Amino acid sequence: RRRTPPPSPGQYAVATRRAPHQFDHTTEKARPFIDGKTEIAAQVANEDAPTFVIPEGIASGYDGDEISHQHVETIDTTPAYASMSEKARRMLLLPDSSLQGSWKCKDGRWERKGGSDEEKDQPRMIALTKVLSKFLGEEAPSGDEFMDRIGSLCGSRPSTHWIDIVGVQDRRIAHSWHQDTGRSPSGDAKTVLLGFPPEDSYDAVGVFSHVIKLEKERHAAEDHPPNEPVVFTNMEVDEKYIVRPRFSEGGELIFYRDIDVLHSSPDVA
Repeated sequence: RRRTPPPSPGQYAVATRRAPHQFDHTTEKARPFIDGKTEIAAQVANEDAPTFVIPEGIASGYDGDEISHQHVETIDTTPAYASMSEKARRMLLLPDSSLQGSWKCKDGRWERKGGSDEEKDQPRMIALTKVLSKFLGEEAPSGDEFMDRIGSLCGSRPSTHWIDIVGVQDRRIAHSWHQDTGRSPSGDAKTVLLGFPPEDSYDAVGVFSHVIKLEKERHAAEDHPPNEPVVFTNMEVDEKYIVRPRFSEGGELIFYRDIDVLHSSPDVA
């Protein structure tokens, strides 16, 4: 059996895996630089878009300040990260890094790094509580209440999976339409998106994932790996079907069942 040669001194062997937005564009069209703010201003939300029927022959498959505090506390209270080196921890805390864990605080299976068993009944999102109190005053929810209240929108049997995603700034990327799992346990499981705008008083598209509303429910095949995306490669979609949800004050959240839509990272963020 052939073995991969060891990396040169100072280099590391890295396994790579393509993100959903990397599938559907060619090299010459890959992420050209643009003025993102100008491009976004010209886009419309199109929230009344008609439903979409997935064409015959299209195969789906598997292809393999507040944000800062959420990063820190998710890392430091997620057991899977307990043995992480300080260097790796710093990398995950970079602004353009994505982090995942569980949003559940009350009765959640979390533990603080270096903490004791007695601390498991204590608040989890301590720093987030301070941030919310600073900006919202005495009536602000605690950090734990904030996370669990939003999480409660996920349905009666939530996975509690939480991930933060940072959009590609000032570059255009091709849409890559997919479902996160193609499933909705109990029929009411939802994906909930909490948006963070690039500036104060933001009222425009470009923050949330773009969405196509399906005419019929689309479930993943029974043999599809659980918790893996269902990707629809090389599928052309007319602009009239694409919803670009608008972010605004009072419109910081959107949610949908994964079986009712296809979604993609914004083409411009």
